[in-house]
Amino acid sequence: MYYYEVAPSQIIRSDSFVFTYASDTELAIGQIVTIEVGRKQCVGLIMRTAPKPSYATKPVASIIESTPLPVSLIRVSEWLASYYGSHLATVLQTILPRGIQKTRRERTEKVKLSVRKRTTIVFTSAQDAALKRIEETAAGSILLHGVTGSGKTAVYIESTKRTLAAGKSVILLVPEIALTSQLVDEFSAHFNDIILTHSRQTEAERHLAWRRALTATTPQVIIGPRSALFMPVSDIGMIIIDEAHEPSFKQEQSPRYSALRTASVLAEFSSARVILGSATPLVTDYYMANNNKRPIIYLPERAQKDAVAPTISLVDMTKRGSFKKHRFLSDKLLAAIDANLQNGQQALVFHNRRGSASTTLCENCGWSASCPRCFLPLTLHADQHQLRCHICGLTDSVPTSCPICHSTNIIHKGIGTKLIESELQKQFPGRTIVRFDGDSDSEDSVEARYKDLYDGTIDIIVGTQVIAKGLDLPNLRTVGVIQADAGLALPDYGSAERTFQLLAQVVGRVGRSHHPTTVIVQSYQPTHFAVVDGLNQNYAHFYDATIAERRRAHFPPFRYLLKLTCAYKTEAAAIRQSQSLARILKINAPSTVEILGPTPAFYERQRDSYRWQLTLKSPRRADLVTLLKQLPPTHWQFELDPTSLL
Repeated sequence: MYYYEVAPSQIIRSDSFVFTYASDTELAIGQIVTIEVGRKQCVGLIMRTAPKPSYATKPVASIIESTPLPVSLIRVSEWLASYYGSHLATVLQTILPRGIQKTRRERTEKVKLSVRKRTTIVFTSAQDAALKRIEETAAGSILLHGVTGSGKTAVYIESTKRTLAAGKSVILLVPEIALTSQLVDEFSAHFNDIILTHSRQTEAERHLAWRRALTATTPQVIIGPRSALFMPVSDIGMIIIDEAHEPSFKQEQSPRYSALRTASVLAEFSSARVILGSATPLVTDYYMANNNKRPIIYLPERAQKDAVAPTISLVDMTKRGSFKKHRFLSDKLLAAIDANLQNGQQALVFHNRRGSASTTLCENCGWSASCPRCFLPLTLHADQHQLRCHICGLTDSVPTSCPICHSTNIIHKGIGTKLIESELQKQFPGRTIVRFDGDSDSEDSVEARYKDLYDGTIDIIVGTQVIAKGLDLPNLRTVGVIQADAGLALPDYGSAERTFQLLAQVVGRVGRSHHPTTVIVQSYQPTHFAVVDGLNQNYAHFYDATIAERRRAHFPPFRYLLKLTCAYKTEAAAIRQSQSLARILKINAPSTVEILGPTPAFYERQRDSYRWQLTLKSPRRADLVTLLKQLPPTHWQFELDPTSLL
């Protein structure tokens, strides 16, 4: 009889990760099995062998997968549980595909054929130097800091070819499904049988892709969002993280892991390289790479030699004389779009707020439509004639009169992408205008309409950050930004960085060829350093200013953060419990830990609950992890290394 420590994928006891089971046949570490827990059947992972216990044990019920998970993935799962203070069962729910015990499966999807025009890649001297430096780095993290259009994708492809030739697999992480269209398109021109995984696949398709990776006997190329990191491929030689600055690389649910940090640990266990590619690297990543003497490879020029830098105009939104033809589309922007259309070219209009209007109010008494569960303004979606809460999803009909004073003077204020789309349709009737944002139907996703975007069938592209980054569109000549400083008002240490990144990325959509291009940016704060540096793509100046500010205010990379949030049905309970925990933490915390709050959370009311939070800072992360033991078992959530304090 053989005995094994098996980790169930459901939490059985909060203080126990593994349980001992027996098998009359020898099993491999990493095999996925079914085990009996009480009267239920549960999926489990064999973690290690165990000596014969003194008590009676249940047998392993059945084997789900005879091929074991790679040892590196098992080690990563244990590290995730420890580093992020999560139960191992919660980690396994993240790592293993849903419905793994099901037997019937559909066929998986095929990667679509390329739609982009192909040219022979001729590397610039900077790209050649980058490839040489990557080859010389045996393992560990490499920061690839290339300006937009500098040819990072070509470096990824060549590095992937060399890794495959050495008999190793490559995982390419992309921030959103929106970007997989273009990258899969590029990669599919060079590699056969790419394994693609993403959230829009069916459960069966994702399982089949996962199983292809598990049972592969040759090196593979895997492309997907952060969860692709856990595809069970053996012999990983390289992990590439494209647009590594993106917030979607941090998981919002437990375990709240950073794909960047986890990739570096997986690479360490696999003796692999990690390439963090970005035109706007996270300030913290850049600082850590410098401090830890990790390679920073800079691609300072556009890959296309005859690329002409765009002409950038900044429109001050406080000067109403610039808005004679329309209240929020400046005369300069309308003229540029019109000239584009006359020449059969594309324009892109960017605004990082979806919906038609952000506030619905009564002009007579001042009543405003808000969510009864979250106490936040409801957003008007005029195309569906409804108000919607962007936090809990509640919908309501659009009022024709005020529920308080019964006046019919109901107005809708604020700008959203749906309003921009409808206003542009009035200005340019008969033109093909398509909106891409979080409300877009699947038929109007970037993935579904990528060919129309690429070949210029769409005249005017309207959207949020979904279309601001990563896309390379040959017919695009003008980019307009409706309100560049919209994110600066958010009370968060990362607000300026996110504004800088968005603007630098939006500007980078043009200026990639010999065609003259235009960027017109509207802003109420045209002199703010995040706006100015973003438009000039001046990363060095922005980095210096931000690092000085972070050092002064004790924010990352100079401190580790822990965000603690409670949710109670009444405001009084939320305040009382958060004050109580603050007192306990102040007694038990080391002197190096700074405790801020309690304060109302930025979204204080959500889904009928009041939310209050504490923010802890420390130069030692271990001190924050230790304090998690003081957390009450219910009503509280925690997040280590939060990317935002909102």
